[in-house]
Amino acid sequence: MLATISHNGNSYEIDFSQPLDISISLRGDDKNPMAWYLKHPEITPVHDANFVGKVSKGSSVNFNNIWFNPHAHATHTECVGHITSEFHSIQQHLKTFFFKAKLISVEPQKKGEDQVITRSMLVKKLDSLQAEALVIRCIPNYIGKISKHHSHSNWPYLEEDAAIFLRENGIKHLLIDQPSVDKEKDDGKLLAHKAFWNYPKKTRFDATITELIYVPNKIEDGDYFLNLQPASFENDAAPCKPVLYKILK
Repeated sequence: MLATISHNGNSYEIDFSQPLDISISLRGDDKNPMAWYLKHPEITPVHDANFVGKVSKGSSVNFNNIWFNPHAHATHTECVGHITSEFHSIQQHLKTFFFKAKLISVEPQKKGEDQVITRSMLVKKLDSLQAEALVIRCIPNYIGKISKHHSHSNWPYLEEDAAIFLRENGIKHLLIDQPSVDKEKDDGKLLAHKAFWNYPKKTRFDATITELIYVPNKIEDGDYFLNLQPASFENDAAPCKPVLYKILK
């Protein structure tokens, strides 16, 4: 379905019939991605004295319990409540769901034992940044990311100055294909999170970070529209299904 939309004073034509899903599905086994030292999610039928919630076991319906952690197991969108002592819900702070976005691919730079995304790397990629959202695909990119066990892997992360650059250039919504924008073991510093949200100085309550996405190689770098709509959880983070749409003109 072709549609012409008006956004921030400009008109764009997009095709809603060609969604580009960049989320990772949650499943109840060890083929699910895992991080933060947790075991895999569980999706299991309800068991009661005379009831098993599974049609193949004689029930009239499938009726499952689901155990998971949004930060460890799924594509999720989080608000600043992830790092504050006060409660802030993603439902309170994300009120619109459609944004001009740019997708870039970056090869993190080796720095000691770490792999980092630097300010200079982003400056080169974003010489003309006219977007509210940035989607970062780390190179190398491979299908195994959808089931990767990240714990103790020291994944690539954003340097603090890179996050400051994004904040200063108006990026409100940051998406990345890693479990966190910060280093796995950083002694709780959370430098990129704090810099991006400008916490605690002038906190950007309406800014979000989405982690554990997967952007297939067939999706080219460039400008898109992003539909970012987390599930209705009253929590600092919620599972999310970010979807990109090509801009035709």
